[in-house]
Amino acid sequence: MSVRLQVNVDHVATLRQARGASYPDPIRVAELSELAGVDGITVHLREDRRHIQDEDVLRLRKVVRKLNLEMAATPAMLTFAQRARPNTVTLVPERREEKTTEGGLDVAGHRVVIAEICAELSKTAIAPYVFIDPDAIQVQGALDIGCAGVEFHTGDFANASGESQVREQLARLQSAARKLTDQSPALVVAAGHGLTLGNVELLVREVPQLGELNIGHAMIGDAIILGIQQAVCAFRRAIQNGQRGRRMPEDRS
Repeated sequence: MSVRLQVNVDHVATLRQARGASYPDPIRVAELSELAGVDGITVHLREDRRHIQDEDVLRLRKVVRKLNLEMAATPAMLTFAQRARPNTVTLVPERREEKTTEGGLDVAGHRVVIAEICAELSKTAIAPYVFIDPDAIQVQGALDIGCAGVEFHTGDFANASGESQVREQLARLQSAARKLTDQSPALVVAAGHGLTLGNVELLVREVPQLGELNIGHAMIGDAIILGIQQAVCAFRRAIQNGQRGRRMPEDRS
């Protein structure tokens, strides 16, 4: 089975919100990503609404084939998810002062609350995932709460320097993934955070249990570079079209 690729379009909204404009539109980028062959779209609706907005999620649900909503494990976010009805919800930790999600959710320490949220999501046909660090305690916590999938936080792997550190982090991911699939073969095993063109091939090769990847920052960053030529050509065509349609000023001599 091929590994499914999901694209996180949060940072398209980050650019939009920086100017308070209506563009770039994360929904349009999501549609183009699907046309390019991605398997799903991910967005993180943060409690401070720093990038993705409620309306973005509602619009995306109408136009994309598969929508994964990342959110904090709170009653307010649960209520919104039940309204929006994404295909999957990934419960993540959230701190307002962080620039990006800095680690996995403490499922083991909050089993009861997280299990209740997962159960409520399942009642509305939303598959609940949890975003955790690849360690044995959190893996067991995820197995105990009855979620549909687990996404491993790959930040430590992505930030590792030198072969020994990389191998150490790969070993953590391998062990955690094996434990999950050995005890619950039906669970979806996903990974995300810090994945780039430089490290994703190694991760997929060395952790064969992975069924999904969520990639956001690097994908959008690469799109700015790899897509700039097409953007320049589009603007050049618009300028040329405008020039062709100009009304020349009258000669008043």
